[in-house]
Amino acid sequence: MRVTVKRKAHFNAAHRLYRKDWDDAKNEEVFGLCNNPYFHGHNYNFWVEVTGEVDTDTGYVVDMKVLKHLIEKEVCKYLDHKNLNEQVEEFKTLIPTAEHIAYVIYNRLRRHLKNKLDLKITLFETERNCVSYSGE
Repeated sequence: MRVTVKRKAHFNAAHRLYRKDWDDAKNEEVFGLCNNPYFHGHNYNFWVEVTGEVDTDTGYVVDMKVLKHLIEKEVCKYLDHKNLNEQVEEFKTLIPTAEHIAYVIYNRLRRHLKNKLDLKITLFETERNCVSYSGE
């Protein structure tokens, strides 16, 4: 039996969307208000979904206590109250869009889960805007 377990979490962070190799006009044209040179912040919410076979010994796909601590350590403590552009290593080479943030979260969690488990991240940048990434 394959089951998906989900855990919701959140963090707050600031970012600026821009490319260093573009001039101010091009950055403004493409990224608009998100290109604010003084940065802007979001209250990010995200879902972590882990899908796999239910273990016959424990009845778990994954122990939710373990998943909770993994999310806190690898994502929340790593990203919460940070300036993503300046304080998070991955965003030295990636523009901190919602798409890339979901990708970073996925990769930070994926390496700690068994290969037989599927992982999907859904990141809400606002109440109305979200992205999902599952490693494809």
